[in-house]
Amino acid sequence: MTVNEAKLMEFVHRFVGDLGATMAAGGIVIGDRLGLYKALAEAPALPSELATRTRTSARYVEEWLRGQAAGGYVEYDPADGRYSLTPEQAFALTDPDGPIFAPGAFQLALGALKAEPRITEAFRTGGGLGWGRHDEDVFAGCERFFRPGYSAHLVSEWLPALDGAEERLRSGVRVADVGCGHGASTVLMAQAYPKSVFTGSDHHHGSVDQARERAADAGLDGRVGFEAAGAQSFGGGPYDLVTTFDALHDMGDPLGAARHVLSQLTPDGTWMIVEPAAGASVTDNLNPVGRVYYSFSAFLCVPSALSQDGGYSLGAQAGEEPISRLVHDAGFTSFRRVAETPFNIVYQAKP
Repeated sequence: MTVNEAKLMEFVHRFVGDLGATMAAGGIVIGDRLGLYKALAEAPALPSELATRTRTSARYVEEWLRGQAAGGYVEYDPADGRYSLTPEQAFALTDPDGPIFAPGAFQLALGALKAEPRITEAFRTGGGLGWGRHDEDVFAGCERFFRPGYSAHLVSEWLPALDGAEERLRSGVRVADVGCGHGASTVLMAQAYPKSVFTGSDHHHGSVDQARERAADAGLDGRVGFEAAGAQSFGGGPYDLVTTFDALHDMGDPLGAARHVLSQLTPDGTWMIVEPAAGASVTDNLNPVGRVYYSFSAFLCVPSALSQDGGYSLGAQAGEEPISRLVHDAGFTSFRRVAETPFNIVYQAKP
């Protein structure tokens, strides 16, 4: 075998970058949990000063800062030895309620990787791994990863893109949020449309408990409820609007779920389907976003779907055509793409 040295070194550079990024993920989560980013955003600091502000060990903080600077997550001034955050870095690293929050994504990734031995075995056997069997950081990280995008786009762009949905929400309708997780999407909608009533459902009991706490903290008791139920069995219909956020591709029987959604809708109701952004072919998805979603899918989405009845797995990069086919097979008469971001595509399905 003849090896092209230039191409080999190009690959080595890629591998070194990936290795550094993999290890840096732990540092990003630590920086979030210990408040290091928030404290650094207040003012530039020497390692000892940042350690004092955050009540941490100066020696650990010094090593952490050097690694963060090498990765471009903080800035270093060799003139005085101080570290700082640019406005852009602070924007993405310190505000969990902002439109971009990087630490949540890394928390989700680290939590998912803890299942590596069981995922390796699933590769051998073809079996699944249920969502509820993952580390707690998967559940918390998932909310913190997706919530910023929902906060930035759901009320301002996605819901208004649906035919007549926003006007009805303002007047007061019944909404089911299926696969709601910790209830981030449910709470955001309920806060925006106080005349409507919302019911979130998820098959993971722990997430439903967290969702109830989120709603109570937001003062939404009595107008927002949650139940532990799968997408093929949630009740309470008919609903004027059913939503699924980054959940359909995790289901082992998405066709059964689609049929059940249809049965729970009013005749003029709407199903809003939010799914990860994906192109029509594998080639279309060979890009940084596709890499993220394919990697998460192998650890979370495909194992979750294969652990359920149905034996079906769309995967996180299914794309529009398989979802359209599934929706029509379930009995819906119309389906169209209504909005998109770099990370999500929003579809509308109607009876």
